[in-house]
Amino acid sequence: MRLSDRDQAMLDGRHGSGIQLAMEMLVRVGEVQEAPDLIDVTGAHIDSCLYHGRAGLDFARALSETGAQVAVPTTLNVSSLDLLHPNLYRGSAETAAASKSLMDAYTDMGCRPTWTCAPYQLADRPGLGEQVAWGESNAIVFANSVLGARTERYGDFLDICCALTGRAPNVGLHTTAGRKATVVVELDLPDGIVENDALYPVLGSLIGEFVGTRVAAVVGLDERAGEDELKALGAAAATRGAVAMFHVVGVTPEADTLAMATQGFDPEASLTVDVDALNSARAAFATGVGPLGAVSVGTPHFSIAEFRELASLIDGEKSAVPFYVSTGRDVLDRVSELDIVEKVEDFGATIVTDTCTYITPILEDVEGVVLTNSGKWAFYAPGNLGVDVAFGSLRECVESATAGALVTDEGWLA
Repeated sequence: MRLSDRDQAMLDGRHGSGIQLAMEMLVRVGEVQEAPDLIDVTGAHIDSCLYHGRAGLDFARALSETGAQVAVPTTLNVSSLDLLHPNLYRGSAETAAASKSLMDAYTDMGCRPTWTCAPYQLADRPGLGEQVAWGESNAIVFANSVLGARTERYGDFLDICCALTGRAPNVGLHTTAGRKATVVVELDLPDGIVENDALYPVLGSLIGEFVGTRVAAVVGLDERAGEDELKALGAAAATRGAVAMFHVVGVTPEADTLAMATQGFDPEASLTVDVDALNSARAAFATGVGPLGAVSVGTPHFSIAEFRELASLIDGEKSAVPFYVSTGRDVLDRVSELDIVEKVEDFGATIVTDTCTYITPILEDVEGVVLTNSGKWAFYAPGNLGVDVAFGSLRECVESATAGALVTDEGWLA
């Protein structure tokens, strides 16, 4: 793999031992991927600030204690603590202390304490064709698909190595050829369903299972699939499969036409999604039956538009069960100026920032199922939290919380 003079200087330790370690990892990974060289990135988003165990903390400290600083603007993913609402944490003091130390190690390296899984909701997000190094599966797929920025699927440890060096292996989705759709997903659905927000996590789950690590081109959506809808689709696809990019023909920036999405090549596989497939996929989200125990929305983090929608659905009602809304602190700051937060909290909702309720022990002891509008939450929460899950649209989540019982539209596609 060809290295620039600056790459070689970092590899030789002339920029410090922390930068040297980061470059050693990048070079080794690049060699395994058969990358011809490294490319510059303009920004990074770090997933590895979420505490999963001692190894992650030791690695971050090994870098930060050398005085290494990020070379490009770098945002931070969710952590294991809500620093704005510390009273919500229900885990051990030992884990909390380790989590805070991990957070501190990343901010010590010059990363911005954004603590959000949705960095694309920040004001300074990357643009079309911009090379970045992002961790966090839903952020990766959104950056590639909706923004048209270019990032590979960076996991823990490698993300901070890219941030410290400002470099990344020149492979995969960083390249034009790597962004070619090789799978076509065609929708055969009634028109009205496109306006139902429950469609998008369900469709994303189907796409993820079928596509795996490939790039899909989706035919049959239109401008009604906005950023929040595509966010939900991508998050579910990245969770159920390992999707890092999709195209929506006529909607996303690199897919004005199907031929543009496939770069003129014949697809290697195709999938037709009809009503029966969607109904089966939606049913698969449910992991148990029983009374409604709680509601959790906002995975990925709630946007300003979703807060507005939630406020309009509440309409002066009160939730009869615990209701959690996960969002980023930047979005919370902005909606606080719109008199939305008071309305949501008067409904009885608990707003969670900096982390997410499927990762961090925040939910009270739940008797019954937890209703969510998120395909990602539905996938991870049973294993992480030991709860049973039900799925519904945001409207169904609010109506169920108000009734204190599951109110879902079983015939949503009948």
